[in-house]
Amino acid sequence: MTKTVLITGASSGYGKATAELFLKRGWNVVATMRQPKPEAFAQHDKRLKLLPLDVTNSASIEAAIAEAVTVFGRIDALVNNAGIGLLSAFEATPETTQREIFETNTFGVMAVCRAIIPTMRQQGGGTIINVTSSAAIAPMPMVAIYTASKCAVEGFSESLSHEMRLVGIKVKLVEPGLAPTTSFAANGVARMNGLTPAPYDAFTQAYFAKMQNYPTAYSTEGEIAEAVLTAATDTDDRLRYPAGPDTKLVAALRWTTSEDKYVAGIRQMFVPQT
Repeated sequence: MTKTVLITGASSGYGKATAELFLKRGWNVVATMRQPKPEAFAQHDKRLKLLPLDVTNSASIEAAIAEAVTVFGRIDALVNNAGIGLLSAFEATPETTQREIFETNTFGVMAVCRAIIPTMRQQGGGTIINVTSSAAIAPMPMVAIYTASKCAVEGFSESLSHEMRLVGIKVKLVEPGLAPTTSFAANGVARMNGLTPAPYDAFTQAYFAKMQNYPTAYSTEGEIAEAVLTAATDTDDRLRYPAGPDTKLVAALRWTTSEDKYVAGIRQMFVPQT
């Protein structure tokens, strides 16, 4: 039987690349986005279904899941990919912006998980894959709110993974690295307007200059899509899938060196010496 995956935030970036890879590997794909864009996909056949889904709207979530089951009969994997990027100085970030980030990146993930679990439980199993970020492993300056939203998903997913074993559902985490061509970079930079006040100007300029000399190659959409596919098809109990050269580097450093050395290394990389 052909398996079915439902992907949120599939209009561009990691989500679109993931949808295209699953199609290529023979899966049925339910590509969801707030406003479906048929022109986003060159391949259109009976295995691809585009549906509207807003992760901040419970009725939208329920409707998309119900339609996916009606069309394909079941949902074998969920990829919670939808997210919002943000680069900002924390003290200048309005509460409304903070809540907006959490509504999508954290509560949106939880809402989609909560809605799909009964379907997966009743059909006898499934896999939930939550996409977080290398920032959840190695927090950097200027992304405190974004990092917090992703760290919350990390903790939520690890706890949920134990709970879901009781009903035959696997929970996985894919941790992408930095890809400047994705919506995170576009959204994050666009949302910076006015969120880096004068005391942070010099640091912000130096920070971006250092990001141009990144310590590894940037991640690619294809690498992240491959990691998601691996997570969806793995039969073992592995929880985390670092994806992209920078995530793999920081994951190795985080867990193989002392806390003091690790923190000192991050500060040397990004924070001006005082």
